[in-house]
Amino acid sequence: MSSMQPRLSRRALFGLAGAGAVAAGVGGVGVARAVSDASASDTVAFYGEHQAGIATAQQTHVLFSAFDVVTRDVGALTALLQGWTQLAAALTQGEPVGDGGAFGGLPTAPPEDNGEAELLSTANLTITVGFGRTLFVRDDADRFGLESQLPDELQPIPSLPFDALDAARSDGDIALQVCADDPQVAMHAMRVLKREAIGVCTQRWTQSGFLSRPTDGSTPRNLFGFKDGTANVRTPTELNEHVWADGAPEWMNGGSYLVARRIAMTIEVWDRTSLVEQETIVGRRKGTGAPLSGGAEFTDPNFEHTASDGQRSIAKVAHVRLAHPSRHDGRRMLRRGFNYEDGVDQLGRWDAGLFFLAYSKDPRSHVIPAMTDLARHDVMNEYIRHTASAAFAMPPGVQGSDDWWGRALFT
Repeated sequence: MSSMQPRLSRRALFGLAGAGAVAAGVGGVGVARAVSDASASDTVAFYGEHQAGIATAQQTHVLFSAFDVVTRDVGALTALLQGWTQLAAALTQGEPVGDGGAFGGLPTAPPEDNGEAELLSTANLTITVGFGRTLFVRDDADRFGLESQLPDELQPIPSLPFDALDAARSDGDIALQVCADDPQVAMHAMRVLKREAIGVCTQRWTQSGFLSRPTDGSTPRNLFGFKDGTANVRTPTELNEHVWADGAPEWMNGGSYLVARRIAMTIEVWDRTSLVEQETIVGRRKGTGAPLSGGAEFTDPNFEHTASDGQRSIAKVAHVRLAHPSRHDGRRMLRRGFNYEDGVDQLGRWDAGLFFLAYSKDPRSHVIPAMTDLARHDVMNEYIRHTASAAFAMPPGVQGSDDWWGRALFT
């Protein structure tokens, strides 16, 4: 375990920052001792060209929160981003917070670490940050002098047919995506980060999710029982072509753009739908994931194939056809969706569905056209409702201990 300098408090950072930009070169987070003897097999590197948590192998749990900035002091905001970066660098490597940790500090003061992750694995924890459009401009006001740096790609998501969006669970100034293979590890990280934000940001909304890995290592399934993510972006070449930003503004090079949608499923209705109808709606076999045109799960769908009755094997309004890249000039997105379950409504119906996370280099060309096509024509709309929506610019990775989230944007 590498030694780290004591973490500066936000108050100390404010003193360094003044009312303007914060100076670079702040040290790392102080540590008391490791939460566990984390091995490379359950630890994801924090520093790098791209933020972890995007192309990283998908973990089994997500805790996603959007925050609204309540301060008008850009120095306080950049100090928070520096503090968050230090904390994320330590937490993802299995380090507790502060010199005293959960149990070694002053008994008359609150513990610096909450303690709920003590002796737990780092569980492949990743923490990923993003900036919403309202951080740059809100109500025509340039809040922090950032309007000139607002990416053209970061446009509001257009209103789509069948949307039933809850404004209180949509949008936000800053996003934190925390993923891990242990929900308590994810909760610990988000709890620490939220506490650090007191006085600078308030938590606007949060969404948790889960994704179970099949025992045979095959593609995970959504709550409709179908494999989800079969045709996902996978290779470095595909990531460069479809996911990583590489144009203007320069501060976003190496980053990506996220569209988040909360998709509620009418599970009780779906559960009373015949297997053949379910497969016709999706365009794939429920058991194998193979397209109805034949082959195996990863066989390319043949949209011209006809069945014995002379009808197209894959219907014109099947989900797989409407979402296929061939319908959208070959453009693709990186899907990172999670199932969610938030209890039941007043009629005892499940409040459950898919927390859809789509990363791309430009949502206007890689995500929104497919979403629009699906919203207009997909028969699955009879079984789902989009209840929340947000878009964020996810900056590139942090390059070292003297770097921090958003540094190129603010400096």
